[in-house]
Amino acid sequence: MSARIYQQAKNAMQSGRARTDQWILEFVASEARKADPLMGWAGSGDTQVQVKLNFPTLDTAQAYAAKNGIDCAVAETPARKLKLQAYADNFR
Repeated sequence: MSARIYQQAKNAMQSGRARTDQWILEFVASEARKADPLMGWAGSGDTQVQVKLNFPTLDTAQAYAAKNGIDCAVAETPARKLKLQAYADNFR
């Protein structure tokens, strides 16, 4: 069982940064998704993909993974790039 640990990015449709400080442990799919012959929906027998665990810090997420024998890869959070501009720049 393997998982990845990452920090959720800010929603592009909102200016707020709620829940961007939490770390998420998300399991990696162990089998490929396949189309259902009757309905055509994509699905698989792997139910671990549906599980997302939230942690306050990276250390607690890694400790949880180590305690439960989960191989995990940490995806580093990219640095925020601020684009500073003035309202007057719209009219140049």
